[in-house]
Amino acid sequence: MSTRAWGVLFVLCGAIFLEGIDVAMLNVALPSIRADLDLTTGELQWVMSAYVLGYGGFMLLGGRAADLFGRRRMFIGWLVVFLLFSGLGGLASEAWMLIAARFITGVAAAFMTPAGLSIITTGFPEGPRRNRALLIYSGTAAAGFSLGLVIGGLLTAVNWRWVFFAPVFLSLVILLAALALLPRTPEERPAERRGVDVAGALTVTGAILLLVVTVERASHTAGVRTAATLAAGLALLAVFVVIERRSATPLVRLGILRSAALVRANLGGLLLAGAFFGFQFIVVLYLQELRGWSTLETSFAMLVLGIDAVLAPTLTPRLVNRYGNVRVILGGLLVAAVAYAAFLPIGPDTAYAAMFPTMLLVGISFALAYGPLTIAATDGIDEAEQGLAGGLLYTSFQFGAALGLSTVTAVNVAATGPGTDGALDGFRAALLVPLGAALLAAAVVATGLRRGNAPGEPVTGQVAEPTGERAVTAS
Repeated sequence: MSTRAWGVLFVLCGAIFLEGIDVAMLNVALPSIRADLDLTTGELQWVMSAYVLGYGGFMLLGGRAADLFGRRRMFIGWLVVFLLFSGLGGLASEAWMLIAARFITGVAAAFMTPAGLSIITTGFPEGPRRNRALLIYSGTAAAGFSLGLVIGGLLTAVNWRWVFFAPVFLSLVILLAALALLPRTPEERPAERRGVDVAGALTVTGAILLLVVTVERASHTAGVRTAATLAAGLALLAVFVVIERRSATPLVRLGILRSAALVRANLGGLLLAGAFFGFQFIVVLYLQELRGWSTLETSFAMLVLGIDAVLAPTLTPRLVNRYGNVRVILGGLLVAAVAYAAFLPIGPDTAYAAMFPTMLLVGISFALAYGPLTIAATDGIDEAEQGLAGGLLYTSFQFGAALGLSTVTAVNVAATGPGTDGALDGFRAALLVPLGAALLAAAVVATGLRRGNAPGEPVTGQVAEPTGERAVTAS
């Protein structure tokens, strides 16, 4: 790749790394935030839920906005919003200020992330070079989630407000690099007005917001309220489908869902995220609440998960070239199932050496599955809909994470009994959720094996730096 192409990739990887550490660092800082601001349990829950609502609710709209109004413009503009409201979160003195800042930060990420992904999928030629760029990108994202746990622990030890201030400095560096390196294309200069499906945007955003609320609150909200928000979300989703069928300029062209590879990738991504984040949540509870480990000890114990940042750009491309996306994704999901099953015998005094294989295998599985799922969800999609494809994929990831966290929480609470043995029963029951999700994801992905070497599932070719250069576009 040319020097300019590497520069563009550096900027986009920086942004997805920023998004990953922002989420992970906050998870570690929550107890300190509660103590300093004297938050109730409900308020603390909304500090996390506000970001999830903003991110998950507006992701699909953000992806389509990148296609309609320019990917570079959307990326840079919403990066500025992310920077400002991350800083405001660090200045918060009351719960409502922090919750509002997290919601708008989530909205900013929902517009910024699919724009960044679509810059890669439209700027790098489909094939080995794009695959390599996507695998580096996804490895960086995974590293953000893993390293953010450790960085968050270190910053919280100084002051929890640095968990919000640190992303401001990183955002500023990325913003300056983006202004210098992301090329401006003719399509992004003032152009003719495009039709916008306002009704579709409002209904699908409302539907996703209600569905995410349903999932997030299911484990600690009355059944009647859960059923009401679920029914309202499904009703809005039905209205959205009717609108899209009749719209001359639909927000989501429903025909895109005829791509079997795209649907498989989105279902696989939803289940992968649910299993991964559900497992992380249970491990943190086990180590801190049952074993009494500190935040920093827990962070370092899970640091090995970051091996995916090394394997994704090095090993995974070779495996994808040789065996194809479907086989590599399937292998990653089966490795994940083995990892989750290996953690089931945990006891009150289990040595870290016995936990280490599970942590290592989970990191390997994420490296094998996450990047190839991104490739499968965007390959063969028209350039004008790459933002939409990215929005669909990240909506699936976010909704899957919310679903996984809610489900493991509900199972853990229901299965937990008195004493240490009762707590262990709760953890073991909850661990069956990520195990089942990984196996179900493997079954979904395995259906693609019957299709052979379908588009987006290359078997031949080398992921290497070919000679010559191709301009990296940003529109």
